[in-house]
Amino acid sequence: MKNIVITIFIVLIVAIMALYLVSFQVREIESALVTTFGKPTRQMTEPGWYFKWPTPVERIYKFDSRLRVFEGDLGETTTKAAVPIIVNTYVVWKIAEPLQFFNAVGTLSEARNKLRSQLADTQNKVVGKHYFAEFVNSDPEQIKFEEISAEMLADLKQAVRADYGIEIKDLGIKQLKVNEEVTKDIFERMKAERNRRTEATVAEGNAEAIKIGTDADSKKTELLAAAEARAKAIRGEGDAEAAKFYKMLEADPDLAMFLRDIEALKKILEKRSTVVLSTDSEPFKLLKQMPDIKPKK
Repeated sequence: MKNIVITIFIVLIVAIMALYLVSFQVREIESALVTTFGKPTRQMTEPGWYFKWPTPVERIYKFDSRLRVFEGDLGETTTKAAVPIIVNTYVVWKIAEPLQFFNAVGTLSEARNKLRSQLADTQNKVVGKHYFAEFVNSDPEQIKFEEISAEMLADLKQAVRADYGIEIKDLGIKQLKVNEEVTKDIFERMKAERNRRTEATVAEGNAEAIKIGTDADSKKTELLAAAEARAKAIRGEGDAEAAKFYKMLEADPDLAMFLRDIEALKKILEKRSTVVLSTDSEPFKLLKQMPDIKPKK
């Protein structure tokens, strides 16, 4: 019985060793490349258990397929209007094609060198298509970081995937600098732009003030003309009314004075009022007795 257990144990060990020699596992975070007599023949980008011929017939090269971050060198480049600018760009990448990566790059150190060179070329190419004002501007709507980063990503992604088997997942501008001379020019331009906007605003305000003053003067003239016309009309009505009284006064002075006193009493007593005056005062003496008025012949 003991010999049978030992035999089974040995068979299991041999089977495991044989399985190890003719198979391999690709984990979730890996991709693999199989070479046959030194020449790449197969690549595995999906996790699983795969079979192979024993070494040295076939060899297995495994690559970490997790995302990596690479930061380019802080270098100076030139914008469209020949303004120097210092840009620092980063990329998020991974090994997407093990076969292509093995043939063109081989190691992670060499991959970083390739990315550094390719990123510098892309950066110079794309930045040279845009004006400095699209990087630095007092107006946030004029800054186009996202558009520029998208252009760089599209250019770099196509190049490194085809040449090196590397997939670029993301790209961004980490840092942006300008030298001292350019900084002075920028502040001078910003100051000039601020002054121009201030002058434009003041000019616009002055124009609006002149317009308001002109409208006010025009309305004033219209109101004065209307008031003058109304005053003339009132004076005309008063003159006409006075003329009637003058005629009445000329025809019968006593009757005219009597009517005037009656009208005055009417206006004074039309509201509930308390007036203390002598009854001999005009026109209150009418309250005591009627005047002796006789029509003229």
